[in-house]
Amino acid sequence: MLDPGAAHRPTIIYRPIQPSDFEVLEQIHAALFPIRYEREFFLDVVNGHGIVSWAAVDISRLDGQNDELIGFVTTRIIPVTESEIEDLLRYDPSRKNQILVYILTLGVVEHYRNLGIATSLVREVIKYASSMPSCRAVYLHVIAYNQPAISFYKKMLFRLVRRLPSFYYIQGQHYDSYLFVFYLNGGRSPCSPLEIMAAVATYFRGLFRMLSAKLRNGEKSLPRWSKYKETSTLLVTQNKRILGAENAIHQSG
Repeated sequence: MLDPGAAHRPTIIYRPIQPSDFEVLEQIHAALFPIRYEREFFLDVVNGHGIVSWAAVDISRLDGQNDELIGFVTTRIIPVTESEIEDLLRYDPSRKNQILVYILTLGVVEHYRNLGIATSLVREVIKYASSMPSCRAVYLHVIAYNQPAISFYKKMLFRLVRRLPSFYYIQGQHYDSYLFVFYLNGGRSPCSPLEIMAAVATYFRGLFRMLSAKLRNGEKSLPRWSKYKETSTLLVTQNKRILGAENAIHQSG
């Protein structure tokens, strides 16, 4: 990693995450996030199996590691009908097969924070999502006590649309989550009475489907992408009071 005492003016570039990033990506996640991700997750990221990701690297490093990850963002494409925000989108019956981009994880190593790297990574996600006409929004979750992350996403013009009680479960404790949405391609939230009624109807249809599935299966069955979202978009600094010395929360970068 970068020597914090050395004078250094980094030159940051952004590229897709690739198989050679596997080890460093796994190490950074272990250092930054309060849960441990399965090996399958990292294999999916580096091989692009259902996950779209970007890496930040410092090509001006003097230690020869100028292609080593110093920041990353991982995302997954979600069909609108399988998401939890279908009711928050403007109703448009002419659009079929609509999708969303969900941010799974976002992180920057300690010595490269506060250089705008996290901002640039999120902008890469928004640019990518905007290029797909069927994409209606980018969305993510933030743990409710993390004011720096909340401020960061508000600055990025994400809209705080919902509070989800007991969304996170970390070291035996439940924590609420805030749901943030960045609307794209006409996907803004409904505003007319007819659109609001359509959104409410969509919400209750989705709730009915979820409850029906839960009753049929005996327990909640989550789609594959959901298992990655417990610590989504965590940009972290240590917080011993809440999570313990080895754990972390968001920080803006």
